[in-house]
Amino acid sequence: MTWSLCETSAVLAQQPVAPSGSPRVGLQLPGSSASAGLTAIPERQRGWRGGSWRCPQDPRARAGCPARRPQDPGGYPCRGESAGAAAAAVPFPPPPRGAPPPARMLEEAGEVLENMLKASCLPLGFIVFLPAVLLLVAPPLPAADAAHEFTVYRMQQYDLQGQPYGTRNAVLNTEARTMAAEVLSRRCVLMRLLDFSYEQYQKALRQSAGAVVIILPRAMAAVPQDVVRQFMEIEPEMLAMETIVPVYFAVEDEALLSIYEQTQAASASQGSASAAEVLLRTATANGFQMVTSGVQSKAVSDWLIASVEGRLTGLGGEDLPTIVIVAHYDAFGVAPWLSLGADSNGSGVSVLLELARLFSRLYTYKRTHAAYNLLFFASGGGKFNYQGTKRWLEDNLDHTDSSLLQDNVAFVLCLDTVGRGSSLHLHVSKPPREGTLQHAFLRELETVAAHQFPEVRFSMVHKRINLAEDVLAWEHERFAIRRLPAFTLSHLESHRDGQRSSIMDVRSRVDSKTLTRNTRIIAEALTRVIYNLTEKGTPPDMPVFTEQMQIQQEQLDSVMDWLTHQPRAAQLVDKDSTFLSTLEHHLGRYLKDVKQHHVKADKRDPEFVFYDQLKQVMNAYRVKPAVFDLLLAVGIAAYLGMAYAAVQHFSLLYKTVQRLLVKAKTQ
Repeated sequence: MTWSLCETSAVLAQQPVAPSGSPRVGLQLPGSSASAGLTAIPERQRGWRGGSWRCPQDPRARAGCPARRPQDPGGYPCRGESAGAAAAAVPFPPPPRGAPPPARMLEEAGEVLENMLKASCLPLGFIVFLPAVLLLVAPPLPAADAAHEFTVYRMQQYDLQGQPYGTRNAVLNTEARTMAAEVLSRRCVLMRLLDFSYEQYQKALRQSAGAVVIILPRAMAAVPQDVVRQFMEIEPEMLAMETIVPVYFAVEDEALLSIYEQTQAASASQGSASAAEVLLRTATANGFQMVTSGVQSKAVSDWLIASVEGRLTGLGGEDLPTIVIVAHYDAFGVAPWLSLGADSNGSGVSVLLELARLFSRLYTYKRTHAAYNLLFFASGGGKFNYQGTKRWLEDNLDHTDSSLLQDNVAFVLCLDTVGRGSSLHLHVSKPPREGTLQHAFLRELETVAAHQFPEVRFSMVHKRINLAEDVLAWEHERFAIRRLPAFTLSHLESHRDGQRSSIMDVRSRVDSKTLTRNTRIIAEALTRVIYNLTEKGTPPDMPVFTEQMQIQQEQLDSVMDWLTHQPRAAQLVDKDSTFLSTLEHHLGRYLKDVKQHHVKADKRDPEFVFYDQLKQVMNAYRVKPAVFDLLLAVGIAAYLGMAYAAVQHFSLLYKTVQRLLVKAKTQ
């Protein structure tokens, strides 16, 4: 009959304990008549230590040590005992078949671990403790480096005459790349304005990019002029096509520039010749997940386009001729929240307000109160086919009998982009006939420019109205369609010039001296027509507005600063905005009967539809690329495989380590 170590330990615990120092005669096992080779040796000398056996150094005690099992598979000699001596000793009975050995396994594992730690077993410590040490000593990533939050401005999204324009999506949650990457599919492509081109933009869309983010310089005035002109030409092409993916614009800061540079480095590494090098660089590079905080855009219902009008009534009878001065106040660009519209058409609004101030002073005194009605109109929705002007004309010509537009309209002067350049062009749909007041105004413009400002090149540009186009060329065409004599004054020779619809149209593009000069030319020509100064013999080189009545450049500059301090896209200016109330207040200082005029799109067949989610917060989260997850999974699998192999072949590993340690000690 054989017994296991745990059963033997239990039997030992049941044996009577002799007093300290007294001899203990053999161990009587159940079912055995012999003492199993144990002689009368004191228990402390034989290795009895607090209820368990330890191998003493006394050879007599080692001969009967129950912990020595040389014939047991996987057994080992006592510490300090040779293999030959162990073989000569009395064998311990093998355990019975099927008996669970938990106590023996725990005891042996504890002793092995103790021996390993005492022997400084490097492979086992490396396998067990290295991952934990790395996790403890690895410094945490600072929160500022792990994520960056910045404001982004979405590209235009609107419908005009049932035709969609701009981007159709607003949700973004994808990994960042630059144009240096070979694969852009379902990636957020980062582009800097200084390196931007329409070909690259088209390439990103053709490769099914998930989104496009264009990074703008912080100081737009410092952008080189060739870059400004190039982007102005690109903007209309970007809006002409319907874009499915979201397109955003962001103003550059240090964190965003760092994100771009790191993404650029990671994208450029994909073009290396070696596949291993590409894999290594990709795995070690930092990636960024770009996520927007908003939801999908939706149409804004019942949006109102507001316009403001005011008048100066002429002195005389009821059937006085009326001169209408018009300037649309809204700005337009590829992104509504970045559309400041300095030259187009902040300059036109500034001139309109200055003309209102000058003629209000002239109309204050009876001897300078002219026999002309002056109607001032700051229109809204000018960049959306002049919707504010269209509905204003319909209401005044079709739905009322007491409008100045129904009586005797001399001409309509529209002001658009008059803040820079060395030329002025009068755009007409039909050349004025001689003898008419509009022809007289044309001649006065030529006279004032030639005699008082010879450096200005003035000309008339004739262009017929093309009703087949979705958008009219100039605002005066809205009046010409209703058979009202009208023209537009601008320093641009063509209506297709990109300066009229660009986010690059900032305050620095308007020259204060040029704006003041053009305001004076317009005021002088109007005054000479209204007061018939040429027929009265006033010399053409004699200025009218001098001394107390001169053009105030400071006034023009302050108005321009106010106008360009805020975006004026039609989607952002509602009837309750502070901009409209301030504009109404300015006109109310000089004019009478100042009021707002509102336009709402028809629900059944809307001519224009605006969408929301034009300004959002984007978060850039620092992440590792997908290949890093793959390599991490392979590393974890390799680590677990090594640990499993070490456990399964622990005896071989232990013997190998022991041999190495013994060899190292002998050397």
